[in-house]
Amino acid sequence: MRPFGRELRVADHIRERLAEIIRAEMRDPRVGMVSINDAKVSKDLSNADIYVSALSADTPQRREELITVLNKAAGFLRTCLARESLLRITPSIRFHYDDVWVRGSQLDSLIEHAVAADREQHDKQAD
Repeated sequence: MRPFGRELRVADHIRERLAEIIRAEMRDPRVGMVSINDAKVSKDLSNADIYVSALSADTPQRREELITVLNKAAGFLRTCLARESLLRITPSIRFHYDDVWVRGSQLDSLIEHAVAADREQHDKQAD
């Protein structure tokens, strides 16, 4: 496969356009400020998996609610995307929560804890 195949270009286009559409067109307060982190399009360009995160989705319940709201609005978002796009076929859209920030925060916390424990042990040995 070429490094910049059609599905990658379409995914990038969809990611950019959906970010603008969600920001400008969605009026649901449960959505808030959403970041679209990634988009993956199937080889036949019929399906698009969109990976999102939001600062307001700080609990698992809020994440689930965000994804539910976005998936319910997927038809509307697909219609808006089709209107603004030059694609012959607009893919079906499925939203998924991208917990990369949550995992990154947990990893950062573990590293900070390990560094603090190492410092404490080093200070005890120095005395």
